[in-house]
Amino acid sequence: MKRRTFIGTSAAASVGMLAYKTGNAMEPNKKEESKLKNNINHSVCYWCYGSIPLEDFLKSLNELGIKSVDLIGPKDWPLLKKYNINSSMCNGAEISLTEGWNDPKYHETLIKNYTEMIPKVAAAGYTNLICFSGNRRGMDDAVGLQNCVDGLKKIMPLAEKHGVIIQMELLNSKVNHEDYMCDHTEWGVELCKKLGSNNFKLLYDIYHMQIMEGDIIRNIQDYHSYFGHYHTGGNPGRNEINETQELYYPAIMKAILATGYKGHVAQEFIPTWDDKIAALKEGVTICDV
Repeated sequence: MKRRTFIGTSAAASVGMLAYKTGNAMEPNKKEESKLKNNINHSVCYWCYGSIPLEDFLKSLNELGIKSVDLIGPKDWPLLKKYNINSSMCNGAEISLTEGWNDPKYHETLIKNYTEMIPKVAAAGYTNLICFSGNRRGMDDAVGLQNCVDGLKKIMPLAEKHGVIIQMELLNSKVNHEDYMCDHTEWGVELCKKLGSNNFKLLYDIYHMQIMEGDIIRNIQDYHSYFGHYHTGGNPGRNEINETQELYYPAIMKAILATGYKGHVAQEFIPTWDDKIAALKEGVTICDV
């Protein structure tokens, strides 16, 4: 399942649940338990586990001690509440990744969608609502930036009134989302500055930004005040975040904590293990610094 259709080291995870093959991580013993420190508010993107029925997935989150889930829309919120799971990044107002705020021809629809969704998010007791820049399609980045400002300014007073934070996701345009405009941190930060609202932030996707610009920890240190949410993923491949890939997530999580961040970090890697829940448990444990 692809997310957008609905729109590490062994030491770091040595809490009695990990062992590694050469070059590939072995699945841990499911009977072994680890207790989360919860310095990090853990979440997970459900689309990566879409082969598991949502209710079964939520039961697994309860067992793992994960209290939030990302990228769930209103129709499934009642089920989340049944299992006392928070919707840490709501969706359902966007058109698509490619059709976003950088193109004025989509503004009428987007303004209508977000005007309807923002009060629903607040009424459900949630805070974050995702949005996307859209693709360039030959458009200059400065023009697209101003178009985003012009459109988003129409919904920001409502978001502020309801205490909802609109979060634009940073995505890579090199591997996964060719031509996507909000593909560099500095572009997104400039958008935040021009909007000038505490209710507009960036969803900093570590996997995507590793591909586009690297320097992950420095950018977190320099721009953390503009980041309202984080996603993980192993690079290359967007799979498990253990020693099979190049990012060292324990250090990244410590850098996030050092900024005073109190929001959520959501696992957004695509599991390769047969036991997807065991892979999720490993990822959360690695990030539980």
